[in-house]
Amino acid sequence: MEKNARVGIGVFVIKEGKFLMGKRLGSHGEGTWSVPGGHLEFGESFADTARREVLEETGVGIKNIRFGALTNDYFEKEGKHYVTIWMLSDHESGEATILEPDKYVDQDWFDLHTLPSPLFLPWEQLLKSEFLENIKEALKLQ
Repeated sequence: MEKNARVGIGVFVIKEGKFLMGKRLGSHGEGTWSVPGGHLEFGESFADTARREVLEETGVGIKNIRFGALTNDYFEKEGKHYVTIWMLSDHESGEATILEPDKYVDQDWFDLHTLPSPLFLPWEQLLKSEFLENIKEALKLQ
């Protein structure tokens, strides 16, 4: 069987200098924390994926959607390989609610100084990346 890398979209929903994170359940990375997100669907833009995934998972509307970072994430144990595109967005409407309890068991607002543990593997790449400054800047602009 041929293995291919997939494209994942992670979305920073920024509100008052913090961003929404959920504790993953049921898929790879179970028990770890990350921002909302999912798979890029065929023909979909990065912004459309970000908007769709955040709304499906949390019920939150987002605006000012823009590129934030890119990581190359190989999950050795699971034999999965993702290119993760990290998008930045601002909270527009709605209260964060867990709408997919089969995918998330907890969620809250965090900043880079109060990150929960353990973090989803792509976060290790993100925190070491040249793009981290983009995310810090976006959090300051709130």
